[in-house]
Amino acid sequence: QVQLVESGGGLVQAGDSLRLSCAASGGTFRSYSMGWFRQAPGKEREFVASISRINGNTIYADSVKGRFTISREDARSMAYLQMNSLKPEDTAVYYCAARWTSFVTVPESEFDYWGQGTQVTVSS
Repeated sequence: QVQLVESGGGLVQAGDSLRLSCAASGGTFRSYSMGWFRQAPGKEREFVASISRINGNTIYADSVKGRFTISREDARSMAYLQMNSLKPEDTAVYYCAARWTSFVTVPESEFDYWGQGTQVTVSS
């Protein structure tokens, strides 16, 4: 059983940056591909980014491509989401997720473990 804990959220202004962290425990972190999702008020949870477990291949939602960067640090069992040039529409609860696979993953239903989320609020 893998436990995921997100941190790093907060209230920022448009154009600012934030780095979200996801700390994993209870499993072999390097065996999992990781993902970030977000859920804005009144909307369904949506895919943000994913990183594979072996080659570090990445994939991003079009809405964040070029602004967000997903990364991982296997030695510390950590995943990160660097968010630059934040916009008010990035306001959401951000969730970290893990899937026991070698590949990047997009569908929410394919992830095995989830964190509780961290709030990101971007003011205009």
